[in-house]
Formats: sequence, C-alpha cells, structure tokens
Amino acid sequence: MLLVGLILLLFSNLHLPAAAVDTLKLGQSLRWNQTLVSNGGNFELGIFSPGKSKKHYLGIWYKKISKKTVVWVANRERPILEPSSCHLTLSTHGELLLLASPSNTTLWSSSNTSSSSRSSPPSTTVATLQDDGNLVVRSNATRSSTLVAWQSFDHPTDTWLPGARLGYDRGRGVHSFLTSWTDYENPAPGEFSMEIDTHGRPKFDLLAGGVHQYWTTGLWDGEIFANVPEMRSGYFTGVPYAPNASVNFFSYRDRIPVGVGNFMLDINGQMRRRQWSEPTGDWTLFCSEPHDACDVYGSCGPFGVCSNGTSPACRCPTGFAPRSEEAWRLGNAASGCARRNHLECRGDGFLTLPYTVRLPNVSVEESAAVARSDKACAHACLVDCSCTAYVYDGSKCSMWKGELVNMKTMANDQGDRGLAGAVLLHLRVAHSDAPAPAPAHSWKKSMVILGSVVAAVALLLASFVTVVAVAVVLRMRRRRGKVTAVQGSLLLLDYRAVKTATRDFSEKLGSGSFGTVFKGAMPDGTPVAIKKLDGLRQGEKQFRAEVVTLGMIQHVNLVRLRGFCSEGNKRALVYDFMANGSLDTYLFKGGSGSKQVTLSWSQRYNVAVGVAKGLAYLHEKCRECIIHCDIKPENILLDDELGARLADFGMAKLVGRDFSRVLTTMRGTVGYLAPEWLTGAPVTAKADVYSFGLLLFELVSGRRNSASSGEAGNRVYFPVRAAVRLHEGDVAALLDERLAKDAVADVKEVERVCKVACWCIQDEEGDRPTMGLVVQQLEGIADVVLPPVPSRLHMLATENGCENGVAEEELCSTSGGGVAEEGLCSTSGSKLATEEA
Repeated sequence: MLLVGLILLLFSNLHLPAAAVDTLKLGQSLRWNQTLVSNGGNFELGIFSPGKSKKHYLGIWYKKISKKTVVWVANRERPILEPSSCHLTLSTHGELLLLASPSNTTLWSSSNTSSSSRSSPPSTTVATLQDDGNLVVRSNATRSSTLVAWQSFDHPTDTWLPGARLGYDRGRGVHSFLTSWTDYENPAPGEFSMEIDTHGRPKFDLLAGGVHQYWTTGLWDGEIFANVPEMRSGYFTGVPYAPNASVNFFSYRDRIPVGVGNFMLDINGQMRRRQWSEPTGDWTLFCSEPHDACDVYGSCGPFGVCSNGTSPACRCPTGFAPRSEEAWRLGNAASGCARRNHLECRGDGFLTLPYTVRLPNVSVEESAAVARSDKACAHACLVDCSCTAYVYDGSKCSMWKGELVNMKTMANDQGDRGLAGAVLLHLRVAHSDAPAPAPAHSWKKSMVILGSVVAAVALLLASFVTVVAVAVVLRMRRRRGKVTAVQGSLLLLDYRAVKTATRDFSEKLGSGSFGTVFKGAMPDGTPVAIKKLDGLRQGEKQFRAEVVTLGMIQHVNLVRLRGFCSEGNKRALVYDFMANGSLDTYLFKGGSGSKQVTLSWSQRYNVAVGVAKGLAYLHEKCRECIIHCDIKPENILLDDELGARLADFGMAKLVGRDFSRVLTTMRGTVGYLAPEWLTGAPVTAKADVYSFGLLLFELVSGRRNSASSGEAGNRVYFPVRAAVRLHEGDVAALLDERLAKDAVADVKEVERVCKVACWCIQDEEGDRPTMGLVVQQLEGIADVVLPPVPSRLHMLATENGCENGVAEEELCSTSGGGVAEEGLCSTSGSKLATEEA
C-alpha cells in the first residue's frame, strides 16, 4: 500500500519536458516558467503579469503577434503573488488545478467553472491547448468517440474568439458571457458584460452592473443582427444554434480569412471588433458598439461628465475630483467623481456647468409651485438638503436627488430637449467651491458717476457722426446683403449677399444634378464656390435643420460647407473653393475642360484612399449614416495639393423628394448605380460602395468604364475586362497607357486596387465590404483576397463570347445605368422610397 502511495506521489509531480508541447496528461504539471503552445503555434498558455502590475495570472495569449494580447484568464479574482511557487496540474480526478506552494493552496480549479463529475476519469484524459485558442480537457471514452469534460470556450473572460460560443446551455449547466477587465492591469471582472437574452430571444445585450442595458445587437434575422450591419461586410458571419427552452447561443467565424481578429469587451464598456495589423504592429479597430463611448451607461461614474472626441473621455466638474486617481489612470472611470468639500446644506451654492449636458438618468422631481423663476427653483433645491442639482427651463423646475449618472456634453444644437429648449444644469457644491459674487466697492460707484458724465458729453459730441455712420452702414448692408453666424462657423447669407458674393452669378464653374455652381468671394475676400439650388420643394424649416447638421460634418476628405442661403425658393450652399477643380477634368482624355496634367499613379492612389476615408466617415462616424448616392469623378474635387475632397454629400437629405431628378440625370453617366437601384430593393450604404468600386476602375484605366478600347472595335465595359485580367494575373494591361509608358506605377498597388474594386461591385450587398474595411485594405492594413467575378459580369463575358468587354447595348443591365424617376435615396440607409417627383 505504501508503494502504491509513493508511485501516485511521483506520478502527481511529473513535469513537462523542456521542449514546447500542447498537452498535459493525467498527473503532469506545468511549472510557472513553462508554457503550453498550440500545435500550429497560434496560442500560448502560461503565467503572465499585465502591464506594470506585480500580480500574476494564468492565461492564454496570441503566440505569433508582436504585442502580447491575452484572450483568456483563469484566476481573474485570485492573483498569484509569488509566481515561482505556482504550477498548473491535471489532477488524477481530471481537473485542472492552479496550485501555490508550499501548502498546495488552490488558486483556481476547472471544477469551479464546470458541472463535471469528480468520478475517476479514464487514463486517456488530457488537457490540450488547441490552435483556435480553446483549452480542452477531454478523454477518449470509446475507440470512436471523444468526451469533452471541460473547455475554456465555455468560460470566456473579455474576448470572444472565432469558433467560441456565447449563450447558455442549461442541460450542460453552461452560461457563457463576456465581462470586461476592471482596468488595464487588473483582469478581475469589471462593470460591463455582454450576455445573451435570458428570455430566449436571439440577441445579445451590453449591460452595466448586470442590470442597466445600454446597447443591444437587435434580433437575429438569420443573416445578421439588426443593429450590426457590419456583419454584411464579409468579415464574419453569425452561426446560431436553434434556441429553445434550454439552449440559446451563437458562434461566429471569418467568412473571408483576413488574419488574426476577435471581439473584445473593453474596460470602458464598448464591444470592439479588432484586427491585427502586422505593418503597424498593433490592433486596428474595425468597429465598436455603441459607436459613441459616451452612450455606455455609467462609463464616467457618479458626477462624471463624458465628452465625445476627447482623451480621456471622462472628466470631473469644478469642485470635484476622481474618486480613484489610480483607477482613472488605468482607464476605469466608473468609480466617478467625488466632491472636494462636503456639503453643509443651507450654506451651499450652485455651479452652472459651462457646457450643455445630456440630463442624467436619475429620478427627477418637478414642482409647479417653484416654477416662477430660476431664483425660486434654486431656493427650492437649496432648502432641500437631499437635492443635488436643478434645471429651470423658463416654465418648469426640475430637481435631482442623489448621485448624478450619465452626464454627457452635447453639441450646441443637440442639447437635451427632454425639457423645453437647451438647458443648463446647476450642480450643488460646497460654499467654498461656488463662484464668488463680484465684490462691490464704494469707489466703483464714484467711477460710474464720472463715467456717466463723460459718456454723456461724448455722446453729444459724436451723435452727428454716429447718425451719418449708421446711415452709411445700413446703405452698404442693403447693397451687399447680410451675413450672420448660425451655428459654430456656419454662416447664413441672405439672397442679396449671395448675389454680391458671386457678382450677380457672373462666373460659372459648372452645373450638376442639383443646380449650378458659381465662383464667389466672402466679404473678407475668401474665395468660395456657391451652388445655386434649383426648384427644391422641401420645407424651409426642415431644409435649415438639415443644413445645420451637415455644417457640423468636417473631415479632411470632405468639401467643407461654410454657409447657406434660404429665402423661400431661393436657396444656395456655400463651399470652400477648390482651385484644381474636379477629378474628371484630369482623368479623362478629350473631355470638356480636360487638364493637360496627367495624374501620376501615386496621386491616383492617394485620391482613392482619400475618397474611401471620406465615405467611411459619412457611413460610420457621423451620428446618422449619410449615404452619398452620387459617387462619380465629377463630385470629387482636388485641393491645392491634389488631395481628394468629396463634394455634394448629404444632398439627398437636403433635396428630399426632388432627389429623384438626380437618378434621371445619372443615365447620362453610365456605370455608377448599384443594381439595387434598378430592382427596387432597399438602398443602404453599400450602394455607395458599389459606385466607389466603379470609380476605382476609372482611376486605373484613365477612361470611362464604357469608353472605347484599343483592343476591340466597339465600346467595352471596362470592369468586365478588369475582372477577367485580374484572374489571369495580368493587371498591368489594365493601367492607363499614359502611366504604363513611364513604368512608374506599383503593380502590387494596381492589383490591390483592382481586387478591392471587384469586391465592391459584387452583386449582393452582403458580399461587398464596408468603406471602413476598404480603407484598411487600400492602406495594406487588412488583406484582400482574390474576389470572384461578379455573376452579372461573368454572365455577360461568357454568354457574349467576349473576355475583354461587352457591347454597348448591354451596359445598362450590368452597370445600373438607368432607373425609374421615382427613386428616392434615404440617407438613413434603411429603405428606398418610391414617391412621385
């Protein structure tokens, strides 16, 4: 019996050999300085220390990337203080144990996270780190079957890897969900979680404190979640398991392999889709939900104020300080802010926040009895020692009690309208933190009297000059028109000012679908381009609201909107002037107004990237998705350095029902409309992606997609020829002969552009990438594989016996060159309305 005990003791202390292995057998141990490496070398398991922390944890991380990124942690709440005393073992009961010497204290056990039986397992039981990042304890139950006793995929931490399942399986006692780290150096469960709907509905919710839902994926429709349109990009696809009373979970996989990627629930509460970029040596953000970090419930904690676009996003009001400076430093502001000085009730004061805020999500008390004035409202809050803030909107007094959560700075035109108009919040603070009233001195009264006398004398002396000056100014204003600031730097011009700026519309720059463009100059001499809009029927109030919204959109690759005019049916838009004109005048030979300068390949490539970034901003970064609907070279302007600026964005929002006229004019420019315009299917941002792909082909060839080719005696549709050549590996033959002669183009870049273009013009929206992914592919951050030939192009190329092109009469069916006049583009990206023009 003693001999058997000695054998078991020796067996339980077996250690791994020095060479890298991926498996632990029964009784084997992994020392603190040893690791398991998956068979393909993708993942590694061992002891690590996050950041500068002196605490250690057992975890799994990527093996092949240069930046250590942990995807799973075992002992999240019980860190290792002395790593050299620890080892991981697969016990004779088939459990994974993290033990600390000398007393073999259990810091973590797989039995704590599973419902597996403690009965003696088969001798074939092993623990293996798989190449998908899953740590699996399994045994060969029979010759033909394998029994999984436990796996890390059932117990994820903050990262969702491809192939892992999130949800619940009540039969197996598994509930898999993500929880954020506490901070960058502490992997203990944080404030935020991502969980599947507990009522069996096919959707995931982001929760704060396990209670407050601040974002949801929306319901699964069999292809995507309603609120995650990025799933159509081809990056990944959801794989649901049929939900029933006991089972409801999802997995996902990469539809198009693009390297290392995952979902990660960040410590600030945002769910992030990341992709590893080898050229930059860091993670590239593909998308985040919610898009605005300030929409995460309680991300800045009590009394914290969130500001979108600032770093850090959270700050404390005057008189407050972070409750934990260390936690804020490590990225966790959920603890919020605390008053520097304690309140004394009757002696307190109020701090008026110097920015418009979204009202916090706490209970509000309203009292008609104290709604007479702001002073009365302040007094009512002051005498109630539990009142922490108040708002008076001119007719109603609202008071808050307790801690204020979810305050957020708002743009001036987006102030909280839950109360009438934009409001300012008055926050209760200690008397010492309240703004001091301006001191009143007796000598000031004397100065006031003396100043009044001097002012009276000066007024008498200057009255005549003033009257004359006013008359002159009024006359000049009437002659030149009026220019006033509306929102930020956006200006409102009356129609006389527009006529003055354009010298009575004397210098025409061009005309387009929405009106005529004239060169002009602002009163300070700044050159501008003024588009005189024709025959719009949208209501003036709605028109002004849409223009103000567009005026806030600023991006280096978008033409800036400087001002507008709206007087009845006289409407105009004022833009920055682009001296180098539009892309088509440089790109196409023989066209009207063609420039003698030939754009080099690097300049064309920069134009492609610039337009892609501008579109990605409109689609993904604006508060509301803006679909351009009219991507073509004529709407791409070039600045002084020949950088691309996208013009006419948001026009569908401005012209409303009259946008149908645009579609009619597009018939004259064959090849820019997506197929869904013709079929009447819902039009989304992917319609812009299709048009952008056709634009890329024109940047490569230097001619219209339907222009004549030297290889054929008729007109050919260039994308067909490009798709065929791309699969033949002969992209050099596609390049503009003006560039090919100089041999200055990077063939790999040309091939990449053609691949991206061919992906963009796929027949099905779901097969086209998002513009965010297009930017990454063009910049080389994301890989782009060889695309299939779009079925419409392939059909035309085979049925007509031509590899290099198609006849002119077949262009419209391929490129979407015609469309019913009733089409109306919806900038919300939700549907295509069909209304009478």
